[in-house]
Amino acid sequence: MTLDMQSRIYLASRSPRRRELLHQIHVNFEILLFRSGLREDADVNEDPVAGEVPEEYVQRIAHAKAQAGVERLQARRLVPHPVLSADTTIEFDGRIIGKPETAEHAEEILGNLSGRAHQVLTAVAVADSDRTEHLLCVSQVRFRALTAAEIRRYVATGEPMDKAGAYAVQGRAGMFISEIHGSYSGIMGLPLYETALLLAKFGYRF
Repeated sequence: MTLDMQSRIYLASRSPRRRELLHQIHVNFEILLFRSGLREDADVNEDPVAGEVPEEYVQRIAHAKAQAGVERLQARRLVPHPVLSADTTIEFDGRIIGKPETAEHAEEILGNLSGRAHQVLTAVAVADSDRTEHLLCVSQVRFRALTAAEIRRYVATGEPMDKAGAYAVQGRAGMFISEIHGSYSGIMGLPLYETALLLAKFGYRF
């Protein structure tokens, strides 16, 4: 699919951070809303597969979200434009660390990350009726040592609850981070370098 001069895409994500990042690079987009949460859609099940490593997991989910978006466009007979999706997860000691389920779970995750380095994996995918392509962005983040009181106060703000790894790099957790190696926008949830490369492949004109 080749876009015309009025380039436009659909964003298959409810994340306000991804919307902000697309605005930053002046991408014209519409939000593609799923009738239920992505996690409840069978074709975008976010449960890890047995034996799946974090790199495979995050790419599979981003790919599935983009393809599911195209299917919904067709079912709803919407104007066809490429669908952009992304997925972010944390890799820590070889394990997939997603979003916390409870405040106690958030405290546990942050306690594990305290004083340690971890990887932030964000896969971005673009799909149309003909093809789906994706790229993976891997960044490393190191936290300084955190006290239990600091963790409790941070969790009490509510900020960690919808974030992979239970923190937002662009939020209050910025004061916990001693080192970053990689893509700041990728850690936020949408690596702009990889996003621009993929959109250009689909004919988007910046």
